[in-house]
Amino acid sequence: MLPKIKIPLKNQETRAFPESNFIMNFDGCSKGNPGLAGVGAVIYCLDDEIWSGSLFLGKNATNNQSEYTGLIFGLQQAIDMKIKTLMVKGDSQLVINQMTGKYKCNSENIIELYKKAKELEKKFENIYFVHILRHLNKRADELSNEAIKDYINISDDDIR
Repeated sequence: MLPKIKIPLKNQETRAFPESNFIMNFDGCSKGNPGLAGVGAVIYCLDDEIWSGSLFLGKNATNNQSEYTGLIFGLQQAIDMKIKTLMVKGDSQLVINQMTGKYKCNSENIIELYKKAKELEKKFENIYFVHILRHLNKRADELSNEAIKDYINISDDDIR
C-alpha cells in the first residue's frame, strides 16, 4: 500500500515556517546613496502594530548600511520587548540572503553591521528571515523616509 500524501486545498496556505505571533518589518533608505539616510522598523502581534520607530542615520550612509541598521534597530526593540520567536520581513534581498547564509557578506562597508545583526539573531529562540516585495513593506518604508523628513523638515515630495 502506498503512503498517503496530503495535498493542501487551493484556499489553504502552506507554511514553510512555524507560526509566529510576532512579525517585524524593517527598511532603510538613502537619498543619494550615499546620502541622507533613515531607517524604520515596525513590530506586529497577530496583525496589530504594537511598536514602530524611525531613526535618522546620517548624512552620508549607503542604502545597504541603512537596510542593516533598520534590521538591527528592529531586532533590538524585539529583544527589549522580550520576544523569543520572530518572523523578520524585509525588501532588501541582499540583507535577507546574507542573514540566511545564501549570500556571504564580504563588503567592508557593511561587515560590522552584519556581525552585529548576527549577534542579535542569537538572542532569539526562533528567528526566520523572509524577503518580501517592496509594496508589502510600506509601513517600514514610510518610517525610514519619515526619519529623513523629520531631520530636514521638508515634505515627502521634496526628498524623493
